[in-house]
Amino acid sequence: MNDDDPVQLLETLRAEHRRLDEQIRLLSSEPVGDQLEIARLKRQKLMLKDEIQRLMDSSVPDIIA
Repeated sequence: MNDDDPVQLLETLRAEHRRLDEQIRLLSSEPVGDQLEIARLKRQKLMLKDEIQRLMDSSVPDIIA
């Protein structure tokens, strides 16, 4: 992966975020879902969401009013 391409990095992070969301959904649907694993995946998903937001914010130029 080329870290110089923010669009590609953003898409990769979004794909990982969707994958984690699917894993959480599957684990939550099990009658005896591993709550510790679900919590770990949710934290990881939140960190990805924060990173996605940072990338999006950095791509928007500051406007001096």
